[in-house]
Amino acid sequence: MTGSTQHITVSVLAFGPLSERLGGREHTYELPGTTTVRELIEQVGLSEWISFGLTVAINGERCDVNTVLSNGCEVALLPPVSGG
Repeated sequence: MTGSTQHITVSVLAFGPLSERLGGREHTYELPGTTTVRELIEQVGLSEWISFGLTVAINGERCDVNTVLSNGCEVALLPPVSGG
């Protein structure tokens, strides 16, 4: 199909304050097939967390924010650990 954009579906698990910001822990998004982790984070309104030390895992494996997402993957968004 020339000219059409293939879409993917990804599951997002958000933890801690990220879950609160997104209004729940589990979400599903339909995205263009070339979407990176960074673009997903920006789309859901969590861009500032990248500079705060956000950890991201795809299907249980830590990854870089420039990783391209694939159909059916599970993206975990983990805020930096703090406390004392």
